[in-house]
Amino acid sequence: MKHELKGYLRSGQHTHSEEAVDPEPEADDDIRTTGSGPVPPPGPERERAGREAAERELHQELARHLDRTVFPADRTSLLRALRRRNAPAPLLEAARDLPEGGVYHSAHDIVAALR
Repeated sequence: MKHELKGYLRSGQHTHSEEAVDPEPEADDDIRTTGSGPVPPPGPERERAGREAAERELHQELARHLDRTVFPADRTSLLRALRRRNAPAPLLEAARDLPEGGVYHSAHDIVAALR
């Protein structure tokens, strides 16, 4: 048996199977879970859900492009920081829409000011 396994043993690969470590691929009929949950029916609830999803996405993008050292910040310093970090155009437009003279302490404050 040693002679039969000689090439495999010299190959440097693992000699025993570790199936538990390998993730199983997704099946075609697997249900994918998302953070958004079920689709709400048409009407005010759907509009509110859409607004909330857009606000969540804006908050995530702002948090991704701005670190804590930027805050507290006004509109001008936020725009400068976003340009310096090559933020996408929608983030720059959102920062331009902020009220003049406001001071923001977090991405949450920015999203709340844009409501």
